[in-house]
Amino acid sequence: MKFIWLSVLLLIGSQNNLPDNLVVSHEGKTIANVNRAYFSNPLIDFPLIDQKNYNEFIQKLDKTIYKPPTNASLDNNGNIVAEKVGYKLDHEAFTRLFYTYFFNKGSSYVEAPMHTIFPNVDSELLSQIRVNRIGHYTTYFNSNNKERSHNIILASEAINNHVVFPGETFSFNKVVGKRTREKGYKRAPVIVKGELSEDIGGGICQISSTLYNAVDTAGLTITERYSHSKRVGYVPSGRDATVSWYGPDFRFTNKYNQPILIRSNVYGGTVRILVYSSDAINNEPRKIPSASYKLPKEVPLGSEVNQNY
Repeated sequence: MKFIWLSVLLLIGSQNNLPDNLVVSHEGKTIANVNRAYFSNPLIDFPLIDQKNYNEFIQKLDKTIYKPPTNASLDNNGNIVAEKVGYKLDHEAFTRLFYTYFFNKGSSYVEAPMHTIFPNVDSELLSQIRVNRIGHYTTYFNSNNKERSHNIILASEAINNHVVFPGETFSFNKVVGKRTREKGYKRAPVIVKGELSEDIGGGICQISSTLYNAVDTAGLTITERYSHSKRVGYVPSGRDATVSWYGPDFRFTNKYNQPILIRSNVYGGTVRILVYSSDAINNEPRKIPSASYKLPKEVPLGSEVNQNY
């Protein structure tokens, strides 16, 4: 089936165009080369579009063309990296072009019509919400534990530069995504005593726990948080936030009238998460206990003390 589809659409872009073909291009390259016969119903004498084949065609074009927008962000030096717009296929405009080709004779060459997708965070907004630090928290870990450290860095990068708008709820699992080998996460043979034992991604609970304390100091509303069943040493007792893709999540809501910006960085054996907003915010900060500089005790993955949340 896949071979038949490719031979019909030639999504790689054949230059040997047949006289009656529709050739679709995008950014100067041929992305589809089709014939109206593929979309015609052979059981009907008058022209009628086979909707199933047309829908499959549109879906293939969507996947080929779609480019997501990129939010403005801050680099490691604090400089603003400008946003980039994205785009997707304009279905309505393309359908009009396709109907013109299908219900007439001869070939047609069209440039795929696009819809521009604007990013949620542009440079102007970012410049306004980077100025006022409203919360922060720091925790420490053993940087010699390479696998766990690697997972901590990946999770930190996933939440770094994330903007939470007024009334919006942040979900750690949604933002970080599923922790898989394909995304670079590793199995950590040695984890912190008391941590949730996960096959892949051991160590990410230190990021979720550090984030919890950072947003709590900023006075944001915690809407979902679960503690490990046993204490973890990288935060004070009761100040942790365990997460698992098929289990607990950590969520908070921005109750303020200004967006907030999360900055997360890992330096050596230190996790530092800061929360920023604009000067116009009237936040209600909270005072919470700091994390100990003493590195937490580590145990082998799968040991009895790490079987529960």
